[in-house]
Amino acid sequence: MIDGFRFLDLASRGVMRAWLEREPAPGGTPWSPIRRPLAECRVALISSAGLSLSSDTPFDQEGERQNPWWGDPTHRVIPRAATTGDVRIGHQHIDPRPGSEDLDCLMPLRRLDELVAEGVVGCSAPRHYSVMGYILKPAVLVEETAPKIAEALAEDAVDLALLVPV
Repeated sequence: MIDGFRFLDLASRGVMRAWLEREPAPGGTPWSPIRRPLAECRVALISSAGLSLSSDTPFDQEGERQNPWWGDPTHRVIPRAATTGDVRIGHQHIDPRPGSEDLDCLMPLRRLDELVAEGVVGCSAPRHYSVMGYILKPAVLVEETAPKIAEALAEDAVDLALLVPV
C-alpha cells in the first residue's frame, strides 16, 4: 500500500492534502509521435520508484524525513542489464517489498527484453532512469533533472521513453 503521508504528523497531513487540492492542474502533456515503426524503435524506461544501483549514491531519504515537504529531485542511471540484486529502492512512499523481490515491478527491464525478443520493439536503450515520484515542488526536477535525462536519451538515440509511474 502506498502512503505518501506516512512521515507527516496528523496536522501536516491535513495541510498537505489541502495544499495538493489547491495546486493548479498541470498543463497539457507534450506529445511527439514516434517517427518510425515501434519494431524499429530504441526504447528507454523512466521509473518514479527512486531506484539506484547498490554501488551508486541512494536518493536522499534523510532530507525528506527532516523536511517532509521536500523530495530528492535528482535522477539515477540504471543500466539495461541491471537485475533485482543490483538495485536498491530509496522511496519512502511505496512498499519496497515487491520491487525488492522483482525489479520488473518498478522498472520492467526483463519485460522490455521480451518485447525486443518478440520483435515488438527494436531494442532496449543501454541506459534507463529513475527519479523520485514524490516531488512537491518540481522546479528543479523540471528545469534541471528532466533536461539532463532528455540529453542522455538523445545521446543514446532513444526513439521512445516509457514512463513507469509507481
